[in-house]
Amino acid sequence: MKVEWAASPNFTPGRSGRKPIAIVNHITAGLMPGTLSWLQNNAAKVSAHYLVTKLGQIFQLVKDEDTAWHAGIVNKPFWTLYDGTNPNYYTLGIEHEAFAGESLTEKQYQATLWLHQQLISRWNIPIDRNHIIGHYYLDSINRRNDPGPNFPWDRLFAGLSSDQPKIYIKVGETVISGTLIENRAYGPVRELAPALGREVKWDGNTNTVLVEPAIPDNVTGIKVVVSNRWLSGIDINNRAFVSVRDLAESLGRQVSWDGPGKTVTIK
Repeated sequence: MKVEWAASPNFTPGRSGRKPIAIVNHITAGLMPGTLSWLQNNAAKVSAHYLVTKLGQIFQLVKDEDTAWHAGIVNKPFWTLYDGTNPNYYTLGIEHEAFAGESLTEKQYQATLWLHQQLISRWNIPIDRNHIIGHYYLDSINRRNDPGPNFPWDRLFAGLSSDQPKIYIKVGETVISGTLIENRAYGPVRELAPALGREVKWDGNTNTVLVEPAIPDNVTGIKVVVSNRWLSGIDINNRAFVSVRDLAESLGRQVSWDGPGKTVTIK
C-alpha cells in the first residue's frame, strides 16, 4: 500500500527522549477533504501521525520520530501504561475518517490493518489491548466515543495475530491448528465442532455459525450458537474462529493449557 505525505504544522520536533510504545486509534468526526485540511490547519492545534480515509488512502502528517498532537489532553484515563506525562511523546496516532458510531469501510479496514502491521514491525509494539488502544483509554469523559462502538477491535487483533506463532488444540487423537489472541486460544469452528461430536451449519444472512439447531437473530459480526447460547466469533482470513474454552465448556468439556507446548487439550 502507498502512504502519501501530507505535512501538518501541528507537531513537536522529536519525542523528548521517548520512543513510540503504543498506537492510539481515533475517528475524525468529519469527512474528507475537510478533515485532512483541518489536521493541516495551524489554527486547529491538533494532528495525528496518520489519517486513513474511507477510500483506503493513507496520509502521513507527522513523522513517526516527531510528536503529533493527538492525545495530549488526559481526563480520567484507565490506560495502564500512562505514566503521568504527555502521552503524545510515546504514542503513534492514527485518525480514521468516520463519524461516531460509524463502521470502517472494507478498504479502510484493510488499509489500517496494513498500517498497524508496519508500525508494529517498525517500532516493536506488542499486539495486545494495552499497546493498541482507543483515544478513550486516555480521555474516558470527552472522548468516550473515540474511535466509537463499531471500531473493529476483534477483527483487527485477529488480523494482526494471524501471522503470530500458532497453537495446537487436541481433542482425543485429533490435532487442530489455532491461534492466540490476547492470551486467549481461538480455533476454527468448522474443525472444532465436528471433533467435539457436533455438526456445523452456516447462516450467511445473519453471519451465524450454528453448532446445534437454533433460531438465529439479526446480528452484526460473526456469532456462534451452541445449544441456543450465543458465543462471540471472529473472522480470520474468511474463516470463523471461536474461543476454544468457550466452545468446549458450553458442551460440557474440560479444557487445559500447556504453555510450553502451546497446546490446548479438550477432554
